Amino acid sequence: MRLDYHMHFEHGSYDAAWVQGFFDAAEKRGIDEIGISEHSHGFEEFEPFYYNDLVLDDSFIGEFQQKWLKKKKFMYSLEEYFDFMEQLKSAGHDVKTGIEVCNFQQQVAVKNILRQYPFDYIIGSVHFLRGWAYDSAEIKAEWNEHSLEEIYEWYTAEAEYLCAGGCYDVLGHPFNIRLFKFIPDFDVTPYLERVAKAMKKADMVVDVNTGTLYRYPIKEISPYPDFMEIAAEYHLPISFGSDAHEPEDCGAYISDAVDYVKKYGYRESVRFDKRDREMVLFD
Repeated sequence: MRLDYHMHFEHGSYDAAWVQGFFDAAEKRGIDEIGISEHSHGFEEFEPFYYNDLVLDDSFIGEFQQKWLKKKKFMYSLEEYFDFMEQLKSAGHDVKTGIEVCNFQQQVAVKNILRQYPFDYIIGSVHFLRGWAYDSAEIKAEWNEHSLEEIYEWYTAEAEYLCAGGCYDVLGHPFNIRLFKFIPDFDVTPYLERVAKAMKKADMVVDVNTGTLYRYPIKEISPYPDFMEIAAEYHLPISFGSDAHEPEDCGAYISDAVDYVKKYGYRESVRFDKRDREMVLFD
């Protein structure tokens, strides 16, 4: 059974005709079940966290992030999201309802929001390092202002904090800080192991994510081989995600991801339902 649990409707709208393309692409690629994981920045409930956590001053990154927050953000409520997902299910679509939440500092408040809704799964992802959206190409120059040792420490600390929040089922695209080809020349194993230990303690799943393969310069699946090896050593379960933002990308390169994880001994992935887990073979 092949699953794709990481994708977003945000480049379109809650329109059944537009969304149909995700299901069509999944069928074409042999994906048996998909899950939608809308970004938390799509929902009004999370707006205060972004304004609290992001750099929003008159600096280079602050000015960009101010504009980013004003572009198609916080357009829906979580209730509207669930209503739309129920419409899709009523129309005969086999689809799971997830969410991808950023690494906010107020984890207790985040948990209090999430617990009110019957998600099938919740992805937590490190999208900000000290308030900087490090994966935004428009502000990539900020990478040159920090050493990679700093960035790896910041990422690892954010991942540990996110895992400790007790809110999440999945860690989204682990160690995608390689996305712009800033490759360390030092041993990162201690950082990888710290994140694996935090995930193990929190009983979290690895998001094997193909988005970095086709959307970023690094052109590799996240997590990259060094972390996949450690994930296997720690017996961390996996899920698959295309990180599709357009209908035609649903299921993209999931077959490649399956071949990739087999090298590390994986033969099963997690299937979610109301945050319960079932291990399913993907061969």
